[in-house]
Amino acid sequence: MSKIKVSELFYSIQGEGRFMGVPSVFLRTFGCNFTCGGFGMPRGELSQERIKIAALDGFSPYSNYKELPLVSTGCDSFAAWDPAFKHLSPMLDTNTIADSICEMLPFKEWRDEHLVITGGEPLLGWQRAYPDLIEHPKMSGLNEITFETNGTQPLTDEFTKYLKTWNQRQYPHGPGGEITFSVSPKLPCSGEKWKDAICTDIVRSYENIGYAYLKFVVATEEDAQDALKATAEYRAAGFKGPVYLMPVGGTSDSYFMNNRSVAELAMKNGLRYSARLQVDLWKNNWGT
Repeated sequence: MSKIKVSELFYSIQGEGRFMGVPSVFLRTFGCNFTCGGFGMPRGELSQERIKIAALDGFSPYSNYKELPLVSTGCDSFAAWDPAFKHLSPMLDTNTIADSICEMLPFKEWRDEHLVITGGEPLLGWQRAYPDLIEHPKMSGLNEITFETNGTQPLTDEFTKYLKTWNQRQYPHGPGGEITFSVSPKLPCSGEKWKDAICTDIVRSYENIGYAYLKFVVATEEDAQDALKATAEYRAAGFKGPVYLMPVGGTSDSYFMNNRSVAELAMKNGLRYSARLQVDLWKNNWGT
């Protein structure tokens, strides 16, 4: 039986991208290869918010995610990868995860709900565990899976073979877009280096398995130009999926400062716009 270090497991609606508004179970795994400290900061500067939260922790650690404050700059899911908060992410076996998922589904079984595997970076260290979870008897009826990834992690040969087999079993008469890769490559505004973040061949390989699209987090015209530059590189590698721009915003104040301007940038550049409904509806609180 496999185990996964789980940061959050909750039922909500998908707030971003292709399946916006779809009722979904979110499995947030622990661990990431990036820190994205530049979001919401002047270019070249990194946020200190999560570091201050960790420092305040002291001898009285937070006992769960909902006690953590939100951040308006840097990565808004910082506790899913920062070692200072790893005690909040238990290592759970796939039986426990499947049981918990069924308990939170409105009818205690999969119907039209979607499974979103997110992070952190969900393809970093847990690929070998996902088949055990997906094949669990309580996961029968699941027909749609999205991996929310930064697009830097290649799929193992074993996991690739499994996903293709699952696709064929679920949709024997042809692809139905049932496995989706929501790829959010990190632009310079994130604080990450271009050479580390823009991995065109890896993202192109996802299209051999399922539906893939790009979702760039931006705030300014300069960010949008970076997104266009990155898109050109992905297209040159053969990537065919759609491209979204999505506003920076870990809190409702920061989100509403730039969501309209990002929508206008998307229109200006012929790209799709993605809102963040979790901010609109629940102010991006943990577990939403």
